[in-house]
Amino acid sequence: LLQFKLYESIRIAWRDLTDMAALEETLMDLSNLAEICVRYGVDFLYKDLCRNFGLPVDSRGKPQQLIVLGMGKLGARELNFSSDIDLIFVYPRQGSTTGENPISNDEFFTRLCREFLKLFTMAGGINFFRVDTRLRPFGDSGPLVMSAAAFEDYYQAQGREWERYAMIKARPVAGDIEGGYLLLKGLNSFIYRRYFDYGSFDSFREMKHRITLQVKNAKLKDNIKLGAGGIREIEFFGQLFQLIRGGVEPELQEQQILK
Repeated sequence: LLQFKLYESIRIAWRDLTDMAALEETLMDLSNLAEICVRYGVDFLYKDLCRNFGLPVDSRGKPQQLIVLGMGKLGARELNFSSDIDLIFVYPRQGSTTGENPISNDEFFTRLCREFLKLFTMAGGINFFRVDTRLRPFGDSGPLVMSAAAFEDYYQAQGREWERYAMIKARPVAGDIEGGYLLLKGLNSFIYRRYFDYGSFDSFREMKHRITLQVKNAKLKDNIKLGAGGIREIEFFGQLFQLIRGGVEPELQEQQILK
């Protein structure tokens, strides 16, 4: 995987630096590279765990596969060379494995996610990809993976405005892709509301105020990503229009900021 990533990164960088590829192609290629590495890693580890514990199934005996949601620039297919990959892990339903020493689906998929994070933080301090899982429900203090029912319950009951903002970019990238799209379809009314209360606008103002303060305090005036008029601010204004109008104008339900 590391050799493959290095080879592809050089190919993509060469095309970018020699003006053989447009910006859109470079971003798409980098995103595809990260996605296929995530997909291969998840599939490899899933099969390995199944050999040890059996196949995870639900109460009806239906096999269960991990759902991996790509967030941020990976979800939008706009990854750049220095981007982290933001991931959220979910599994479809509760149940247990079919092996001689069965474990619960929750334990199986927690092991799978831990092994995946280990795989992506390789020995010697060299990061294969920097993986960030803090966008998940409850952040660092929450479980690494949860069932789809618990996941949906969290957003419907406790989801905050910044989490709606983050979920705009969500896209299934590995594991059960079809299940991932069904999961996001169930959250569409949370992300894109048809009506707003004043509390939502207060929350948006607070988000913008925090961004402004961070830029001011960190002296990021000329920073192309974090400075005034930089990439983060462009994304903020674009996604703000999506949150305000996306519920009544479906064409605004778009992951890519370039569009």
